[in-house]
Amino acid sequence: MFLLPIGIVFGACYLISRRRDPRLLRNGPFLVAAITFGIIGILAILAEYNIVASILLWIIALAIPLSILVFGIGLIANGVTMLRREGRSLGHQLSLIVGVLVLVLPIVAVVLVMQFGLPGFWIAALIGLASAYASVAFVSFAVYSIVYGRMRHTFAPSAIVIHGSGLIRGRVTALLRGRLDRGLRVYGSELARGNRPVLVPSGGQGDDEPRPEGEAMAEYIKEQGVPEADIVPETRSTSTRENIAYSVELLDAADRCGPIMLVTSDYHVLRTASLARRMNVDAQVVGSRTARYYVPSAFIREFVALLVENRVVTLIAVGTFAVLMVAILVGTLTAALG
Repeated sequence: MFLLPIGIVFGACYLISRRRDPRLLRNGPFLVAAITFGIIGILAILAEYNIVASILLWIIALAIPLSILVFGIGLIANGVTMLRREGRSLGHQLSLIVGVLVLVLPIVAVVLVMQFGLPGFWIAALIGLASAYASVAFVSFAVYSIVYGRMRHTFAPSAIVIHGSGLIRGRVTALLRGRLDRGLRVYGSELARGNRPVLVPSGGQGDDEPRPEGEAMAEYIKEQGVPEADIVPETRSTSTRENIAYSVELLDAADRCGPIMLVTSDYHVLRTASLARRMNVDAQVVGSRTARYYVPSAFIREFVALLVENRVVTLIAVGTFAVLMVAILVGTLTAALG
């Protein structure tokens, strides 16, 4: 009975927080918690009067362990595909590593309990808590990345900054072309609204690149018929933070004040938005689509990077999550014993 009010509280927190700033990372956990507690709370109430609701609750309970198995196998299969298509770098092996951990950790927990008794139980409980937090945090990140990426931003940007992603033999890659085409679509829609933003292709020169990314990106944009006066290349940046910072410097020098639109890949949207917020840059972010096989590893990489960048927030969230999980566990045990 108490689950539905919790869901309503989280829903209210989500709406308030999103209205304050859609780039806030806490919007994701608020949204997922509101949906989860809300649905289970409604079904729990209806189960007292309706057999269908009771069956749905059992299906959800049974689906959790099954989803772990399916998720682990799916990640391993994706990891094999990544190795075959993208090579053996650590970033490309993330889905494979996480898939193995998803399947192995429950077995490790069971072995610990069986072999070491109470000490093993507490170690297994810590593994379970850490795994539960990581799972909830990742789902929140992935869900809100999709939600944020599909938001309609109605402001009129003074500039559209397109983030680089590397060149091959001095030419734009398929991934980078997707970002450029997404930026061009935003540019076209702004022209149709009577707004004329400048396009800022942003990217420096890597050690293995014959020229700066911003230069090659600017060439591509000009080939699509955009006037040179509407293109302001940024050619120094080597990271997302520098993409934003150096582009803002260029825009300030060109007396282009006002909010900006950042364009990156869909998996990179939420992390970029969070970074822009921390840098006090008035910007929102849109994303271009990525090849499906590339998405799982890309999302995992972004999630890990986000946890590292927000260490303090992560520790606070872990503490809050632990308290909530313990409260739910105590309440369940109390009800069962009573």
